[in-house]
Amino acid sequence: KMVSTRVAFAVLLLSACVLAQTDAYSMGMSSLSPSQRAFAKGTGAGLARGVPLRPSMLRGGGGITMGAGGYLSSLNAGASPMAGASTNLVPPSSPSESTKLTPQSAAKMIDETEVFIFDCDGVIWRGEVLIDGVGEVLNKLRAAGKKVFFVTNNSTKSRKGYKSKFDSLGLDVQAEEIFSSSFAAAAYLEQTRFKDTGKKVYIVGEVGIQEELDLVGVPWIGGEEDKTKTIELKKGYALPHDSNVGAVVCGFDRYINYYKIQYAQLCINENPGCEFIATNLDAVTHLTDAQEWAGNGAMTGALKGCTGQEPTVVGKPSPLMIDYLTDKFKIEPSKIMIVGDRLDTDVLFGNNNGCKSTLVFSGVTTPDKYMGPDNKIAAFYYGNSIVDFF
Repeated sequence: KMVSTRVAFAVLLLSACVLAQTDAYSMGMSSLSPSQRAFAKGTGAGLARGVPLRPSMLRGGGGITMGAGGYLSSLNAGASPMAGASTNLVPPSSPSESTKLTPQSAAKMIDETEVFIFDCDGVIWRGEVLIDGVGEVLNKLRAAGKKVFFVTNNSTKSRKGYKSKFDSLGLDVQAEEIFSSSFAAAAYLEQTRFKDTGKKVYIVGEVGIQEELDLVGVPWIGGEEDKTKTIELKKGYALPHDSNVGAVVCGFDRYINYYKIQYAQLCINENPGCEFIATNLDAVTHLTDAQEWAGNGAMTGALKGCTGQEPTVVGKPSPLMIDYLTDKFKIEPSKIMIVGDRLDTDVLFGNNNGCKSTLVFSGVTTPDKYMGPDNKIAAFYYGNSIVDFF
């Protein structure tokens, strides 16, 4: 990667400092799976494996901000570093110590919270169906003066695309309140000044990643254009690939095929310095309200298997989006509530970044799974759905 010596040296120092963080933070990180801990395979600036990705590590402080029209722009290099996981907030040690949402506990939780960050699939909707009572809850939170944002690991849509989905479900949500993992991928590439390398991105994924990369001016190939392509298995045939691809971004892809997998592995394995980036590692997702479907963990797993590389993960539970909000609104992470239906992404997204967390059973996680002996991840609060807020 083409990174200046000054920036590279600063990142090395920051990486060393992060590795020397408190035991409490290290304990929080230990609850992640090995693949989730391996957020950074190296950005060409010396990031150590296992260090959660933070914009301030990539650029000497500062982060990302959205300007008019939803475009990304960089904060000044001298901006104050974001708070991130510097809080001393400690999550419950076990699910049995979590607080069940009741009228009394929910009122206390809402009073202590300034910002609510909601996962979408399994919390706001299931597939294309709005979960009952969600609209009324969001209206009440806004009426109480709370800021509301929505974060999804589903990269198939851009923020503009998700805005259209919220509209179709009758929810009044602004594009600036939406953070998708496709947005996070674009933000990461902008923060690492990928465009300055003169290289392009190969996309394993759908239109959401394409639209977000277009907004930051990062050239790309693949994506939707490759969903019908096939390979030729004949004597002497080798699939040609673009040697100027400097990064592969792997997002959820309903049209994944062997051509895409082969093309991506060629870029990662044969193009010097080509970075492997994943929008998320979710095992399953909600394509319909009837069952769980294989998530981006399947697509990313295919590339991990044939390259032997761990990806840089930019979606949940990576702290990039929380860092943006804490910096933009100048609030303490402890005043942010992460609300989701997944333990390994949503709850850890909050717990490992100094925020509080609420687990709802309207999606992937069931009460039996949460309270079962095999689960070691505990949310601050839990309930059937966000309707339990009021």
